[in-house]
Formats: sequence, structure tokens, C-alpha cells
Amino acid sequence: MKNLFLYATTVLIWGSTWLVITFQLGEVDPILSVAYRFTLASLILLAYAGLRKANLRFSARQHLFFGLQGVLLFSLNYLLVYLAEQRLTSGLVAVIFSMLVFMNILMGAVFLGNPVRWKVVIGALIGMMGISLVFLPELKAFSLEDSSFVGLLLSLGGTLFASLGNIVAARNQREGLPVIQTNAFGMGYGAILMFIIALIAGAPFNFEATPTYIFSLIYLAVFGSVIAFGAYLTLLGKIGADRAGYSSLLFPIVALGLSTLFEGYQWSAPAVAGVLLVLAGNFLVLSRQRKTAAVRQAETQG
Repeated sequence: MKNLFLYATTVLIWGSTWLVITFQLGEVDPILSVAYRFTLASLILLAYAGLRKANLRFSARQHLFFGLQGVLLFSLNYLLVYLAEQRLTSGLVAVIFSMLVFMNILMGAVFLGNPVRWKVVIGALIGMMGISLVFLPELKAFSLEDSSFVGLLLSLGGTLFASLGNIVAARNQREGLPVIQTNAFGMGYGAILMFIIALIAGAPFNFEATPTYIFSLIYLAVFGSVIAFGAYLTLLGKIGADRAGYSSLLFPIVALGLSTLFEGYQWSAPAVAGVLLVLAGNFLVLSRQRKTAAVRQAETQG
């Protein structure tokens, strides 16, 4: 039940951030908005850890892995996805980013020695077919003859960085590093990198002091970063990067549900069929394998 709660929390929050992020688009450069988001999230987590009197002293080697997680998971992947969405529709980016589940399976096997669970692979294939049906119009309109090819490469790069970040996070948990402190320092390092990138890119260092921007920033920092990343990475440590990665196929479904309520999204028959396939794949990935009587007897005797 705890795993189910963590999974649902991750999916519902990150599914909602797709809509909230649109309120961040305006006067402030997206690179700076990401930097502001993770700066605030880092400060909140450090304050929370301090209030709990949690350990905040770590070795240089441990900070190196905090920084690696931050660079991969809290900065570069966001930067590339933002750049991709300037060239592709958000639906196409969602389809490409859903390949995270396959990348997690591959990276987990290569870097962590995780077994390839074929039930997860089959479930992911079903889910990918489903998400492709949901965004079928965007896929039909896709062409490599314009800047879309660059957008494709950027999306793939962002997904790859996110997957590598997942693997580093799983490695950090295997080493016994606490999720809260790891995220606190990692988000701080990721924010610093984004500020540096913004400086190099010549982005104006400004801030939009409007209720909409401030509210969306707080939501993305508190819910989208502190809570959702905490839930997701805790879940990743419990059920593995491959199964946790399937949640990336569910984020767009939640986002479209919110778009139906607030933006008048119209559902088509392929989209409905696609959602059913995604849910079926999700059930297959997360369902626990039943143990045979022989296995249970052997475990009891052991």
C-alpha cells in the first residue's frame, strides 16, 4: 500500500505540473524558472532536514554523487526538454519521454546489474503503443524536414539524462544515502548549473512578481520537486528503476484529464483506446508475480 501511495502521488503531481508549467512561460527565461524552482526546493529540503536534526555532513565523494544526480536529474534533462518543446508539440515530447521506461531497463542492467524483467518490458511495450495512440495526430504530423529533427534529438537527450539520473539515484540509495539530503544537495547543485547556463546564454536575470507566476513556482517547487521527487525516488529504491519508470507513461494521461477540465480537450476513439492500453500495461508492470506452492514451500524450509 505504501508503494501504491508513492506511485499515485508521483503520477498525480507530475501529471498536474504539465498544466502548471504553462503559467511559468512569459517574461522569465525557462532556464531561470527551472533554476528558481530547484533553488527554492533545495532550501525547503535543507530547512526540513535541519529541523529534524538530520545529518547534513557528507564526504566529498558523496557530494560528487549528489552533484551528478543533480546535473542529470534536476537540470540538464529539464533544459533539453524545454528546448525540445520549442520545436515539437508537448504531445510528441511526451511520447518520446515515455521511452524512459526502456532506458531505465537498459541502464539498470548495464550499470547496476539489474535483471531484465520481461513482464516489465512487455508492459512497457503495451504502454508505448497506448501513448502513441493518445498522441496519434501529433505523430502523423511529425516531419524530419524542419526543426522537428532537432527537437527529436533534444527530447531523446533529455530522456537519456533523466534515465541516467534515475540510475545514479538508485546507486545513491544502494549506498545508503538518504533521499531527503540527497535531493536537497542535488537540487541545489542542479540549480547552480542552470544559473551558470543562463549566464552563458545571456538570459536576463529577472523575476515575474505576479500572483500567477509566484503560485506556479511555489507549486512546482513544493509539490513538483520536494514531494514528487521524494516519492518517486523512494519508490525507485523500493521497486526498481524499470517499474518506477513506467509512471512516465501515466503523466500525460493525468495532464490530458486536467486539460479536459480546464482547456476543453476533446477525446477521440484512438485516445480512449490508448489510455486503456496504458492502464493495462501499468497493471502488468506493477502486478506482483504469484509464487508457486513449490517456491513457497522452499522458502518456508529455508
